[in-house]
Amino acid sequence: MTQVFIDGSSGTTGLRIRERLEGRQELTLITLPEESRKDPEARRNALNSADVAILCLPDAAAIEAVSLITNPNTIVLDASTAHRTAPGWAYGFPELGSGREEAIRTSRRIAVPGCHASGFIALVSPLVEAGILSPDARLSITSLTGYSGGGKKMIAEYESEGRSPLLDAPRAYALPQHHKHLPEMKALTGLHTLPAFLPIVGDFYSGMLVTVPVFREDLLNGATIEDIRRVYQSRYRGPIVSYRENADESGFLSALSLSGLDRMDVSVFGNEDRILLAARYDNLGKGASGAAVECLNLVIGAAPETGLRLV
Repeated sequence: MTQVFIDGSSGTTGLRIRERLEGRQELTLITLPEESRKDPEARRNALNSADVAILCLPDAAAIEAVSLITNPNTIVLDASTAHRTAPGWAYGFPELGSGREEAIRTSRRIAVPGCHASGFIALVSPLVEAGILSPDARLSITSLTGYSGGGKKMIAEYESEGRSPLLDAPRAYALPQHHKHLPEMKALTGLHTLPAFLPIVGDFYSGMLVTVPVFREDLLNGATIEDIRRVYQSRYRGPIVSYRENADESGFLSALSLSGLDRMDVSVFGNEDRILLAARYDNLGKGASGAAVECLNLVIGAAPETGLRLV
């Protein structure tokens, strides 16, 4: 029986992880009473009693939680930004290949990817690896997300009765180009330059659409849109990340299409001259909680999709 402790189980990511894990017979969830959730000694005991500790905390609190762990057998899955590019931490996106699944299975420190970063990395990393995009490529990313990505404060803002009418339309943010997901976007794709990043939050609870445009002139060695499709077809065969052709809805792409699910669909649109790479998933699914559960499954030897909602 695997003992699992979710530190930060009352947040949006932690709640969905708990929902995915409840009822699994091979797991026991360690829980703290409400009054002890912020007690350092109670947390220390829970963290060190766990076979797997899942951190759903702000960065500083996640770093503190790791410092409390003295049990060498406790495996840590950190859903914060704190350790995604840190030495000694495995990056929790097994579908990227290059030994990443095995690294997750054998690591005791695993960083769960960021929601925006997951789509960008899924789209760009295989193309750099295949020699279709240069590491020197200067790229841009537009990422449309549901408001749950902003945590409890943003959820309350969007769901309040007297909210601002400005929330009725999509809102761009991170305008100074300093978003916390940018370092992993660069590190995990092998790019030499940070992409230009436009995240947009919409008036819907969860879901995500990430798009990356490229021009034919950006491609190396005479590569074409069909070469990109072949790379994705080979790399993303499911069950969690899959390449899909003709994935639009009569010429539209809705960021809501995979809301509530834990899978990602990768697609290619455009023409020979102007190509649009697209990834759709749930910011709380493959973009957060679902990714954490997938990593948990790998470290305990279960099938990656165990307990996930894929359809």
